[in-house]
Amino acid sequence: MLTIGDLSKTTGVKVPTIRYYEQMGLLSHTERSEGNQRRYSKTEGERLSFIKHARELGLTIEAIRELIDLSQHPEKPCEEADGIAAKQLVTVREKIQRLKKLEAELERISTHCNSNQVRDCYVIRALANHCLCSTEHD
Repeated sequence: MLTIGDLSKTTGVKVPTIRYYEQMGLLSHTERSEGNQRRYSKTEGERLSFIKHARELGLTIEAIRELIDLSQHPEKPCEEADGIAAKQLVTVREKIQRLKKLEAELERISTHCNSNQVRDCYVIRALANHCLCSTEHD
């Protein structure tokens, strides 16, 4: 059994985040020591690693909850899990497109500036006046 601090060191997940995942129902409420410290099993450590990896891939808490629920039923077909991953892939591709637009705009305004002084700097002017941007961005 691991303490919350040990689990944090082992997985690289911060203690407050571990507590948050417990509150959100992604981790089960753990056993407690006589001193009321949380104690985590190897299984809970594996679940936390699963959650961390899913978060790194950008999955929402709700999507992770659904995947955890699915993992509790290994006999089920995996089309629901595939659907969750496919939906996340669409989201990531949309973000990439927005980031490409931001990259192009930042490149445009940074290379457009030929001034030696801030008062004539195109970057400062473009940030102060959205109309100088060539594309819409969030």
